[in-house]
Amino acid sequence: MMQVARCVTMNKAIGIFGFNLEDHIGKVSFPPVQAVPSFPSSFPHLFAGKDQLRCLIPCAIDQDPYFRMTRDVAPRIGYQKPSLIESRFFPALQGENTKMSASDANSAIYVTDSAKEIKTKVNKYAFSGGQDSIELHRKLGANLDVDVPIKYLNFFLEDDDELAHIKKEYKEGRMLTGEVKQRLIAVLSEIVARHQRARAQVTEEVHDSLDLLSCILVSFLSKDVGELRMSFFDTKCMTLHDWFLAP
Repeated sequence: MMQVARCVTMNKAIGIFGFNLEDHIGKVSFPPVQAVPSFPSSFPHLFAGKDQLRCLIPCAIDQDPYFRMTRDVAPRIGYQKPSLIESRFFPALQGENTKMSASDANSAIYVTDSAKEIKTKVNKYAFSGGQDSIELHRKLGANLDVDVPIKYLNFFLEDDDELAHIKKEYKEGRMLTGEVKQRLIAVLSEIVARHQRARAQVTEEVHDSLDLLSCILVSFLSKDVGELRMSFFDTKCMTLHDWFLAP
């Protein structure tokens, strides 16, 4: 982190992130923290001696400034520039200019939500691009650019033909906001219910088996297998060597 920090002047940081004199030093010190996982040396137990490995980072568009800075710094401290795959922004239920927040349970749909909770959240909080009255909506249609149910259907509705039909009918006012929300509720409820059924099948035995598999896979990347430490059964920490010798 110190190597990265020394390569970025305060003027450059202000230009990239828009810092001002009222910002606390925590904001100023965070960019190097975000940058260093791009470099193999941050994971010596996996990539010791492999400093020229390249890093591919999937991220949202709001993370782009951090890694543009990182790409500028990387060659100066002896590493390859990381590459990015930037995802489309996924808005909170309240609208495209908001973000999901752990402090606001109504800003997102959770995989632990019940069908009733999903219905309530979508109907009550999902920002609509429809008009204020049915008469006006029939005349002007919906604004799809700001409509959250449409944005969510873009991600979760697998039938492209149905999605195109919904967009056309909604934009031209023949489909109402309530109808679009009902379709979204059905889509999300099915996805969440499927996840919950699958999750219920994960027993402690399955969990322990996955722990072991993860340890074995990581061990092939580790230079010192005998000292690789993993936590098994959530109660005991032991080396891989000890685990195989355990009764």
